Amino acid sequence: MPDVVSSMVGFVRTLRAAGVAADHERTRGFLTALENLDAGDRKDVYWAGRLTLCAGPDDLPRYDRCFAAYFDGRTFPGPVGPAATVTRYVASPDGGCEDPGERTTAATASTLEVLRSRDVATLTPEERAEVHRLLALLRTARETRVSRRLTASRRGSLDPRRIVREAMRRGGEPARLRFRDRRRKPRRVVLLIDVSGSMRAYADTLLRLAHAVVRSAPRATEVFSAGTRLTRLTAELRVRDAARAMDQVSAAIPDWSGGTRLGEELRAFLRLPDARGAIVVIASDGWERGDPSLLGAQMERLGRMAHRVIWVNPHKGDPAYRPLTGGMRAALPHIDDLVAGHSLAAYEELAGLLAGRRAGHA
Repeated sequence: MPDVVSSMVGFVRTLRAAGVAADHERTRGFLTALENLDAGDRKDVYWAGRLTLCAGPDDLPRYDRCFAAYFDGRTFPGPVGPAATVTRYVASPDGGCEDPGERTTAATASTLEVLRSRDVATLTPEERAEVHRLLALLRTARETRVSRRLTASRRGSLDPRRIVREAMRRGGEPARLRFRDRRRKPRRVVLLIDVSGSMRAYADTLLRLAHAVVRSAPRATEVFSAGTRLTRLTAELRVRDAARAMDQVSAAIPDWSGGTRLGEELRAFLRLPDARGAIVVIASDGWERGDPSLLGAQMERLGRMAHRVIWVNPHKGDPAYRPLTGGMRAALPHIDDLVAGHSLAAYEELAGLLAGRRAGHA
């Protein structure tokens, strides 16, 4: 008997490949809906998926084609249970689904959970490609800040201009009080990605994470690569397609797999206005070829300027890791959060920090 959860996960993966914006939140909503419906009823499954997985009218034709091709009249009796391997249909380039004879094994829910925790440096090319596809679907919420601009609100301070204007339209009789309050804007995020030789196994995946962060808030995100020189990559990462964006990033970075002079690069970065009031994310293993004391001094300056400093170190995913390198020892007193940067689960934790959650909290 086919397993419900893994079958539905395979269906969602097929929709994503066909261009339907079925992200992780929508997938959870789909599975939650099925817990309260009859997962063995084709009609219930159809409407649960249509109402939770489709983001707009453009998704509906793709959804209908993939639903018909994927399920092909099958039903899934029984309650939602543990994951097992199932098959799915491959999306065709035109947004439809291939002939039912062409099938490929879909990753199960349990397989995906294991993949989330795997160190990207140990992945096969196929597994790394799957992690990159999942990163492309990641949408990061953003911690907000209070703006100086005022906007209409249901509460706050009285808005005399709006009150007077409305009274004049009503012959001098004020009908109701109007209020205004400060607007809230997404806080700026700046990412500095170490592309030196010691970060070779992680730099490409971290840049793909940066692409997802930029796509979530293009006007409130800046990205730099750091190695032997500082390179701004924001324009390249604003390209919607991840593969094209990575091609442009590769062409823009002049110091791939070179040395690391984080102190000098950070000093160059702090000459720019980007750090002030921002959440600054430094993704590096802390191997500093320059003077660690310079890095410490620049981190102290950064701590005063930035709203929050997050250091992402791929080696922190190892339980035996200790921040003993000169660069990490110099930087550690000025870091708000030191997090792992080795797996998809670690990147999801970082997304939570950008949304304002503290490390170790949901």
